[in-house]
Amino acid sequence: MSQKITIPGTTPFDGAEAMKGYALNKMCFSFNHQANRDAFVADPEAYMSQYGLNEQQKAAIRSKQVLELIAAGGNAYYLAKFAGIFGLDMQDIGAQQTGMSKEAFMAKLAAYAQQ
Repeated sequence: MSQKITIPGTTPFDGAEAMKGYALNKMCFSFNHQANRDAFVADPEAYMSQYGLNEQQKAAIRSKQVLELIAAGGNAYYLAKFAGIFGLDMQDIGAQQTGMSKEAFMAKLAAYAQQ
């Protein structure tokens, strides 16, 4: 019998999270195609409804906040496709996750690299 390990501040992407976020992740996967990205940008509400997102997922998409998307069942690999639509890069996402500005987050990374 395995014991579930928890790490404060993290949301493990397990089977329950996969089921919870299926619609959200399916929608984000669709952003592999430019036509789908364009359709989302043109009418995000209709696009979210087309994929059957629940209200928590829709609110998380509207907020563009990675931690809210993860709490709604989002998988980081699929969420990166969503973030790309808005020109967000990994430093933007890291800054959101740590509650820092992008500049402060990048400075912290640079300082860490100097160690």
